[in-house]
Amino acid sequence: MRHKDPELMNRIKQYISEYYLENAGAMPTITQIANAMEVVRSTAYTYLVAMDRQGLIRYQDGKVSVREQDKILVDSEQVDAVGEINCGEPALEEANLLYRTSLPTVIFGKGPFYILKAKGDSMVDAGIESGDTLIIRKNAEPKLGDIVVALDENNENTLKRYAGIDKESNKVVLEYMNQEVYPDKKILVSTLICQGVLSHVIKTM
Repeated sequence: MRHKDPELMNRIKQYISEYYLENAGAMPTITQIANAMEVVRSTAYTYLVAMDRQGLIRYQDGKVSVREQDKILVDSEQVDAVGEINCGEPALEEANLLYRTSLPTVIFGKGPFYILKAKGDSMVDAGIESGDTLIIRKNAEPKLGDIVVALDENNENTLKRYAGIDKESNKVVLEYMNQEVYPDKKILVSTLICQGVLSHVIKTM
């Protein structure tokens, strides 16, 4: 077999991965790969066979598939990191795009998500410490006990445990989770806009 161009192999693999991601797990045909690489179909075929032998992709019975370990990397979502969240008294909301990254859906599930950095000590009993990275699920309806990104009527946000509605005041209850420093402390807000529910915590080591 003639020597295969490593650059073309990488381009084919990248194309297959991107196609898989953009088409909900579907795979391109040999003709589509050939057209994308601007080569004839027979050339695409010989490259796919060679790439299968090298373990770069799977090509069997005329069909292309992605290796299981590659699906972890390929099947992912683009997520924005937009700043810090105060784990203490509500603070004026500031959202600035810091970076964009990919989260593998096999680990984090389907979003949409965004990323915040925890600031403060009011949620340590929930395992959240200052500096931790928080994966927040957007557009989620909070359930009792969820940890939420809460935006109140003063355009201030904070990270707290959602504890339902206070019967006496008919206000939303947001609980601190640090009994040593803030015993039984809570915030009552007239209007709560939930900007997301905590999905995962990535610890700072």
